[in-house]
Amino acid sequence: RRLGIPVVSGFHTNFHSYSQHYRVGWLRHLIFRYLRGFHNRTHGTLVPSVDQRDRLRTLGVHNVSVLGRGVDSHRFTPDRRCADLRSQWGVTENDLVVLYVGRLAPEKNLPLAIAAYHAMRRESDAVKCVIVGDGPLRASLQAAHPDLIFCGLQTGEPLATHYASADLFLFPSETETFGNVTLEAMASGLVVLAYDYAAARTHIRHGETGILVPYGDARAFIDSAARLAREPRVLLQMRQQARAHIAAFDWSVIVEQFAGLLTEACGAPRAAPQLFENPSRFDHEIHKIMEGRM
Repeated sequence: RRLGIPVVSGFHTNFHSYSQHYRVGWLRHLIFRYLRGFHNRTHGTLVPSVDQRDRLRTLGVHNVSVLGRGVDSHRFTPDRRCADLRSQWGVTENDLVVLYVGRLAPEKNLPLAIAAYHAMRRESDAVKCVIVGDGPLRASLQAAHPDLIFCGLQTGEPLATHYASADLFLFPSETETFGNVTLEAMASGLVVLAYDYAAARTHIRHGETGILVPYGDARAFIDSAARLAREPRVLLQMRQQARAHIAAFDWSVIVEQFAGLLTEACGAPRAAPQLFENPSRFDHEIHKIMEGRM
């Protein structure tokens, strides 16, 4: 700010929402006040989806713009489907592999994905669940669910092979600003089952390129998964359409948009507000809350 250099920020993580999963939910509003103050000091804030933009505007964040996400459709492609890997998982080409990719952490709502898988198993025993990723919940989940296949952290081409070798992607998280895994799964030719927000709302046409359920409706999520297990033939056409839709979202287009937003910021400098309108009052509120918690 002293040098007069324009700064644009990106809102990538709902830290305030994460707080409830780590036993500090009582700090949720204070955390967001800090985030809002931080982002309002910049010339503009970039978010990955329209609903995220609208939500932040409603909560008092100024100059919010949408910068979408792309996907490397050459790396993430159905062509990487691997019969040997599926054989290692103990499945045939006619079996249904349900996949989750991401951090194994409380905010990812993994118990819902596992409940959905068990509902699918009640419909058909030709269903397997594969978990790719690592995190603080891995040991407890692996001990509690020996029927699940845990593959650990995967990156690069091995990750792309794991995607393409599955059939259905379960994405139960309720705390995403976007969810890049949604695009990677669709590019890999998977049907994505997700809540109707963030990347899923932007890219999935319900019943055509994936399955959407109302945000936060766990029962609908589980029921939709069970229905897919009963009607596996409907997956094939959706998988093809998901790949066709997402292949057009190349990173080069997103980079051009990014450059345009930065150029616009350079040409329209403005005075950034203070981090908090009344910093001393903010400190006083934190002090009061901390005293009450001790």
